Amino acid sequence: MKHLPKHLRPRWRYLAVELECWPDASIDRRAFQRECWYAGQNLLGDPGGARADLSVLQFEFDSTTGIGEALVKVRHGWSDEARAAITCIDAIGGEPVGVRVTGISGTIRAAEEKYLGRRGQDSEERHVVFGNEERVAVVRDGSVDVRLDAAFAGTTDLDYDDYDYDYDLA
Repeated sequence: MKHLPKHLRPRWRYLAVELECWPDASIDRRAFQRECWYAGQNLLGDPGGARADLSVLQFEFDSTTGIGEALVKVRHGWSDEARAAITCIDAIGGEPVGVRVTGISGTIRAAEEKYLGRRGQDSEERHVVFGNEERVAVVRDGSVDVRLDAAFAGTTDLDYDDYDYDYDLA
């Protein structure tokens, strides 16, 4: 079987997607792919979702920091609709998630170089005082997620105090 000539081959666009979730969440590629398909069907309808053909090519999620990224392939001419559908995702596998499309590119390589793998965010664990108790918190890029008994609580600088180990009781 011969390949199609270049002018008859389908053209694609590649969407770079950032994911942000609570630090203890576990999200996998299959669950994200399922949510992309559901979001495409819900927003664009079954024919529109099939035409847009949202396919996850690359997926990476770090469950210790709650940050991930993905590369989604979409048919040329449907990138605006696909972008809208992807940003409608609010939970993956029962975990609440924030989704942001950082860019659109015509090739996989350009999308990787421009938009993926360049997260400057570092996260660290700190001991903070929250609710008059010392607790462990994950700090990243100005936001602080304090671990409660069963979950995390998102806080601001005014909601907690850094636990100071250098004070003198005498």
